[in-house]
Amino acid sequence: MANIISVGEKFPEFSLAAVTATDDFSVVTHENMRSKWTVLFYWPLDFTFVCPTEIVDFDRLTPAFRERGAEVYGVSLDSKYVHLAWKKSHGDLAKISYSMLADNKHELISKLGILHPTAGLALRATYIIDPEGYVRWLGLNDIEVGRSADEVLRNFDALQTGELCPANWKRGQKTL
Repeated sequence: MANIISVGEKFPEFSLAAVTATDDFSVVTHENMRSKWTVLFYWPLDFTFVCPTEIVDFDRLTPAFRERGAEVYGVSLDSKYVHLAWKKSHGDLAKISYSMLADNKHELISKLGILHPTAGLALRATYIIDPEGYVRWLGLNDIEVGRSADEVLRNFDALQTGELCPANWKRGQKTL
């Protein structure tokens, strides 16, 4: 397994095919992230059971991220065609409001170092990337355990304060 790109490091350059919220095909690159906050998360595989729960959970909070100046992107190792077929066949995914990126050539995952060493699938990695392109937060889960979009938003809010934030800090509370 490659070294994992971590907090404080520059997020790598990339260019990936995507399915947009309106089911069109597009290309998303690192340039789309320039000058704004970005939340980018990987899930292991389309047409699975845990993954749609996370995808929907991030979609639930996408308006909150956007209100705060961030864009959300989801990524797996499936192609744009598989993403589109999954969206059309899974009612909960039909209205996802962010782009689903296709890293089927392993272009970005190999740079990030988040390929599961034996399963050959993406780990459940979540990145908060600042407007200068640096990783400011990284969450990493095993492929069997879903993550909490609420916790990602809490960390995003803490990062945006520019202050020291104690454990379990929530938006609106005093910082240190």
